[in-house]
Amino acid sequence: MTMHQDLLNDSLVALRHGDRGGKPQVVLEPTSRLLGEVLRILREHRYISDFAFVENGRGGRYEVTLSRRINHCGVIKPRISVAYRDLERYESRYLPAQDFGLLVLSTHRGIVTHQEARAQKLGGRLLAYVY
Repeated sequence: MTMHQDLLNDSLVALRHGDRGGKPQVVLEPTSRLLGEVLRILREHRYISDFAFVENGRGGRYEVTLSRRINHCGVIKPRISVAYRDLERYESRYLPAQDFGLLVLSTHRGIVTHQEARAQKLGGRLLAYVY
């Protein structure tokens, strides 16, 4: 049994390695609601094909079908609080080009991408990036 320090980081690393290795599917466990929301965003933007939650009596697991579109992904540590007007600075820091990739933020309205946060004029905490 391994110690999990950061569930989101462990899961994103598993997704990145599975995608690079050409695997069709990756199983992520243990799970959390935060991980489920991040997977939902990745599916909406077609970085993964699909995912399903499978109850196993021990907190469940996510079975993720990969789409071979992830170049890189990771968590942002420490989880920086960002005001709406400062989003662009962090985009240029974590994403390789404008309009390429996503920043994932936790806001008071839930987990959203940087584009949704900008459209709703929201700030929040940076969680992860993917491109």
